[in-house]
Amino acid sequence: MVYTRRKDTALGSHRKPRVGILESPVARRGAVGVGAVALASATLLGGSNAVADDEDTPEIEEQRDRATEARERALEVQEQVDALYQQAGSATQHYNAAEEATAEQRDRADAAMEEAAAASDQVNEARRTLGTYAAAQYRAGGGGLPDTASLLLAEDFRSFFDTRHALDRLGDAQQQAVTDFTDRQAAADEQRDRATDELNELQDREAELEAEKQEVQDKLSKARELLDEMSAEEQAELDELERLEREEAERRAEQARLEREEQERAEREAREQAEREAQEEGQPEAPPPADEGGSTSQADAAIAFAEAQLGKPYVWGATGPNSFDCSGLTQAAWREAGVEIPRVTFDQVDFGTQVSRDALRPGDLVFFYADVSHVGLYIGDGMMIHAPKPGDVVKYESIDVMPWHSAIRPA
Repeated sequence: MVYTRRKDTALGSHRKPRVGILESPVARRGAVGVGAVALASATLLGGSNAVADDEDTPEIEEQRDRATEARERALEVQEQVDALYQQAGSATQHYNAAEEATAEQRDRADAAMEEAAAASDQVNEARRTLGTYAAAQYRAGGGGLPDTASLLLAEDFRSFFDTRHALDRLGDAQQQAVTDFTDRQAAADEQRDRATDELNELQDREAELEAEKQEVQDKLSKARELLDEMSAEEQAELDELERLEREEAERRAEQARLEREEQERAEREAREQAEREAQEEGQPEAPPPADEGGSTSQADAAIAFAEAQLGKPYVWGATGPNSFDCSGLTQAAWREAGVEIPRVTFDQVDFGTQVSRDALRPGDLVFFYADVSHVGLYIGDGMMIHAPKPGDVVKYESIDVMPWHSAIRPA
């Protein structure tokens, strides 16, 4: 694995809320891992009244500048690292697709090689039969090279039949043996050509797979280099930035949960009122809304599997059991529920029933980014279980931490 640094942050967080958080006076409180000087500077930057501008000493001014630069550098690095992680996530999905195509091509090449070998065995069997006739003709004498021997020794067996009367001098059994040999030889040639084509395509697939692998590794290496170049103060600013972003995402998730509960309460009261009115008027009760997609028991099974994977590391291209990437986790979870979904996000997003964000149910797959490069398993209350990025682990997280794309309910 190329990148093993662990950070409890989401892949590609929203940008606009982040800047607002950084500039908030409240956001400067609670920084972790910062020395006394950095804490003092954070208080100054947050708008504290501790020291007025006209009373600032040169030392304080200098420290404020350093702290400001650290904050700006942390934000810049976070932006670049998030972009690299998102690009690596997209490249990982392309790698997964190439890996699947390579595996399928390898199976086809293996099958073609086996068929070519079987065809060669049949040719050899037919050659042995012809050899028997050739030996018999030689023992019988008659001068000259026996026709069957001439056939076996010909550089191109088809040229043997340029002599029109060749088959006429052979008996019925010999003619059948020659026919079998020529048919099997032609079939073997065709199978060898097919096997060669399959092997050539396999080489192309393997080259494509290696290129996709290299792209992922390059993105992750660049992200690691950026993080390694940060000073302790810049790292502290980054840690604080990530903490504030998590808090903001959790706040939005809680707000969304309360709004959904209120909406569900209003809908329930409206249904109950409609049922009471229908009973008073003697009308039959309306049937419950139709259920679409996977059953509740299947969704529960998928979520239970995902929860059992919490804490396992993200590894790009992994499908378990000890590590996962994002789509490897969702595929494994729904496989446990008895539903086989595609391997990569690009295909998963088209599998099942599309659902709107406000109609999400536990077990739905939620997708992120314009290129659909990340997926998580929705568990309710605005939360999901997902494998975020290299250096992180399978965990719970709000669905608000990444740019929303769409959601589906596996069939």
